[in-house]
Amino acid sequence: MGVTRKILRGENLWKEYHTGEKIVLQVLKGVDIEIKEGEVVVIVGPSGCGKSTLLHLLGGLDRPTQGKVFFDEKEIFAFPEEELAEFRNKSLGFVFQFHHLLPEFTSLENVCMPALIAGKAKKSVFAKAEKILLDVGLEGRLHHRPNQLSGGEQQRVAVARALMNDPQIVLADEPSGNLDEESGLNLHKLLISLSEKRDLTFVIATHNPDLTKRAHRVLRLTEGKLTTGKSQ
Repeated sequence: MGVTRKILRGENLWKEYHTGEKIVLQVLKGVDIEIKEGEVVVIVGPSGCGKSTLLHLLGGLDRPTQGKVFFDEKEIFAFPEEELAEFRNKSLGFVFQFHHLLPEFTSLENVCMPALIAGKAKKSVFAKAEKILLDVGLEGRLHHRPNQLSGGEQQRVAVARALMNDPQIVLADEPSGNLDEESGLNLHKLLISLSEKRDLTFVIATHNPDLTKRAHRVLRLTEGKLTTGKSQ
């Protein structure tokens, strides 16, 4: 595996939830994490340990109570809000446990959304979205709406949408957590295949042992701290 530069880094990340001046819950306690370009990193840990919180901080969806996140050595929370939103749209892809597809739009239209939001030309956007849907095995489902798709197909549309703006990193939160076993295995194979073909970096929070086995690195989050698991 051609791992090269460190593309994403979290430094001394703390996340606390407060009511007034009282700390109600301390989720992350000084987490340090480095992600290298081209690797698939899985974050495991018990439910409620903060895996989703950590992904949200790394993706700029939420701000840490303390600490910094660097993308290509630029501190993302130093960006103005508009620039931070642009960074999320153009540099990152997000896949969640629930696909969050817009029910009134087709697969093709859902996949187009991030590029249309970025102001790209409609004709080229639709052509590119169609190609990505073919790449994820949905050539026969381009014009189906979410309620006409299986759970596995819906999640493949969500993966295609995450790839639309050619992100450098895809952050995935329990991507197969809502799928049956066969659909989950197929999704895992797809993610690894996309990582290899597109030289994509993935950071994935999961409970799934199959996906854990396929990762290059496994990090365990316990009691607000990260420890290292296997490495390939």
